[in-house]
Amino acid sequence: MKHFFNVTNLLAVLLFTTVNFTASASNYPVTVKSCGEDLTFQSAPQKAIFHDLNMTEMALALDLQANISAVTGITGWYTPTANFLEQLGDIPEIAPKGPALEVLIANKPDFFFAGWNYGMRVGGNVTPQRLAEYNIPTLLLSESCAHMDKTLPAADLNLLYQDIEKLGAIFDKRDKSAALVKHWQERIAAITTKVATKKPLNVFLYDSGEDKPFTSGRFAMPDAMMRAAGGRNIMDNLNASWATTSWENVASANPDFIILLDYGNAGDVDKLKNFLAKHPLMQYTKAVRNQRYLALQYAELTPGPANIPAIERLASALYPELF
Repeated sequence: MKHFFNVTNLLAVLLFTTVNFTASASNYPVTVKSCGEDLTFQSAPQKAIFHDLNMTEMALALDLQANISAVTGITGWYTPTANFLEQLGDIPEIAPKGPALEVLIANKPDFFFAGWNYGMRVGGNVTPQRLAEYNIPTLLLSESCAHMDKTLPAADLNLLYQDIEKLGAIFDKRDKSAALVKHWQERIAAITTKVATKKPLNVFLYDSGEDKPFTSGRFAMPDAMMRAAGGRNIMDNLNASWATTSWENVASANPDFIILLDYGNAGDVDKLKNFLAKHPLMQYTKAVRNQRYLALQYAELTPGPANIPAIERLASALYPELF
């Protein structure tokens, strides 16, 4: 049997299909929380700027390159890997460290992802409120909210998961973000199951500093990473994100294991080890005497995709008999 459609009917069918597809495919407006404040988007940003290595890696994990106009705060602090630079492609870095307000305004972004002490300073000139005056919406890194609110609970991996899900919603990549989070959760569950029978080892993170060590307190991501790997942050009573403490505090806690922050510069990790080996207090701690160290890079210790393999490495280093 032959079927005949006149042009009018065919156009009506096509128009109906197109309109209904557009309506069902649209996920906007989207509202997410940014340190407790609502942030609403009418469409996916097309000229986004991402600050810092870890937040840029979140964007790359979601394949957002087409939506990014620039990045900031990378080469002034770290030596990026070849893989990172390859993924970044021709996206320019417009400020090697913290971006000035004038630089951001000149680039006219429709989205900025940064955080307190991640490109923004409390009381500084680059803040969400200041950028809002120039119609630049700012998503704050969830981990950094503790710089404004000391009543928050200790850091946990949900801070990472939530930020990935927020980016997925903002950039209409919900399926991608959900799949990533599910995959990460499965990997972490496999670790926690293995280490569940072990008594947590005491872990200290040494970033830098000789007179006083700069380390991770209860609000920073390494605290959550240590717990996920079966350890305990000896500075979990430090009501701060990243801060200094005293060598007396560290030595008296007698850490079993030390994480060394590797900024990617040749010889830096060896310098940290040599300093600890000669320190009048630290040389007697279990970690130094037994040479129990793990070097992790900045992107592995700040919220981002690199946290997951870093936790796996840490768990394996803490309990090699299990892995």
